[in-house]
This record gives sequence, C-alpha cells and structure tokens, in this order.
Amino acid sequence: MSDFYISLIPTDVNWQPTSAAATEAEAYVRRVFLDPDGVQQDVAVEFYDRITVVDAGENVQKITCPRCDRDIPLDWYEDLIEETEGEFDSLSVTVPCCETAVALDTLKFDWPSGFARFEIAVANPARAEYEFTPDEIGAVEAILGHPLRQVVAHI
Repeated sequence: MSDFYISLIPTDVNWQPTSAAATEAEAYVRRVFLDPDGVQQDVAVEFYDRITVVDAGENVQKITCPRCDRDIPLDWYEDLIEETEGEFDSLSVTVPCCETAVALDTLKFDWPSGFARFEIAVANPARAEYEFTPDEIGAVEAILGHPLRQVVAHI
C-alpha cells in the first residue's frame, strides 16, 4: 500500500524554528487537517541534525540539470540518496550530465522537492483537499517566521 505525504519545509535548507513555534505550527496543522476517525493520518514535526532530502518520492519522473538543462538519470539520484541515507553536510555534487559541481537544491525536479533540517508533514491526509492551501501555507509561515515550500510525496 502506498502512502501520501504533504510536507512543508523552509526555503533555507539550514533554517530551523524554535521548538515553541514548531509546537504551535503542529497544533495549527492538526486543526486544519482534521481526522474524524483518528486513525488514518499522522502529523509529524521533524528537526534534522543534517540537511535531509524531502522529495516527492514516486511522483518524481524527471530531474533536469540547472547548468546544462539536460536530464539527470533518476537512478543516479536514487543511488545518491541511498548511499547518503538522504542526509548531507554539503549539497554540492558533481552531476553526471555535464560533470559540473552544482548544489542539490538547485536541481530542477518535475515535482517540487527539497532539502531541509526541519519538516512538518501530514501522512495520508484524511481531508478531500489533501494539499495545503496557499492561505494555510501563509498561516504556518507566519507562525514559524520563515517562508516555506510544499512537497507532495507518494511513497
């Protein structure tokens, strides 16, 4: 069985909120993502010690190089994530398409993906509109005090 995750991550890969702000953001997300049965979905807040991949999972079908605009083989990216266990101290890598050093967070994914040290996620949202609305993203940004981006993953 597959799982769906809707995540909000900071636009700055190293930024983390205070624990109080994260707790308040989690409470807000729980209010807007109601789970009437109390069993289907889960809301989680994660603070990561290292920069961690937050990608779209099976939704990602294409990655393009920001330097040469050629496609990067998905297996190269998947192997990199597996080798590093999805954690990084530096996002600098040499891409196979043009053998150029680029930052992983500059790769062009066909589905929004990212890297972060903080994430708030809803697993298997119970509501019909399963993504965060722009207003909800704005509310979480206001609580946390930092701009966010949304990642929709199918794992």
